[in-house]
Amino acid sequence: MSAVVERFLSAFVSGTEAAQRAELLREVLLPEAIIVRTCGQQPAIYSVEEFIAPRIELLSSGRFENFREWLVSSQIEVFGDIAQAWCRYSKSWTEAGEEHLEHGMKTVHLIRTGDEWRISAMAWDDERSGLKIPDFQPRDPAIA
Repeated sequence: MSAVVERFLSAFVSGTEAAQRAELLREVLLPEAIIVRTCGQQPAIYSVEEFIAPRIELLSSGRFENFREWLVSSQIEVFGDIAQAWCRYSKSWTEAGEEHLEHGMKTVHLIRTGDEWRISAMAWDDERSGLKIPDFQPRDPAIA
């Protein structure tokens, strides 16, 4: 399941191939998946295509150089054909010559569809003034 989350995040790389990488999102997201951004604002709720389209535009526009997101750590709990991943992630990019590095958390709900796992819902929030990620230590499921 971490591999599914990593594939999701690997789609977020700036450059001319942003549209091709968006196919990774369609592969790991159920067509009916819900994606929610909070980040200290009114929550924005997206369908898969509503989520993908503006990201392709932004990542291929040239506004962000060397943009990428990556999984830092995760805690995954599974019961039968459902799973929940609590993930710490980071993102970096250069904009107008200024380098940026930010961190956030994603909650990812997955379901097993035959022999693969796919994302049914995902929500995220990013660090900001007054909200920092506490020391996040993934729990070892073997110790549960």
